[in-house]
Amino acid sequence: MFRISARRRALIHSRAARRAARVVAVAGGLLLFLSVPAAAYADSGAPLLLAVNSLPVVIWNLQAWLMGILAALATLFLVLAGVYWATAGGDPSQVERAKGALRNALVGYGVAVLAPVLLQVVRGIVGG
Repeated sequence: MFRISARRRALIHSRAARRAARVVAVAGGLLLFLSVPAAAYADSGAPLLLAVNSLPVVIWNLQAWLMGILAALATLFLVLAGVYWATAGGDPSQVERAKGALRNALVGYGVAVLAPVLLQVVRGIVGG
């Protein structure tokens, strides 16, 4: 049977207590922030601008975000494929699972590479 020494147990409990104290402090600070009412401002009569960026800038930002998210997901599938393949141990179903994850990763990278082209088509359609 595995036994934990009293010193190790105390260290684990003190770490857990510090984490719990941090969570309580953050939650308390958030509640305090949300409970303080914000100042209300009267209408100045000036027109309200809802969008400060032009359409090409919005599409460029969307392109950057889309490529980043797709590349991150493709990397996740690539890592999963490697883990599945490494832990397959010759099991054909696990090897097929790894091949499927690898295929998904390659498709994800392909879509990430094609994202600028797709957004260029959208830009042409909306006239940006």
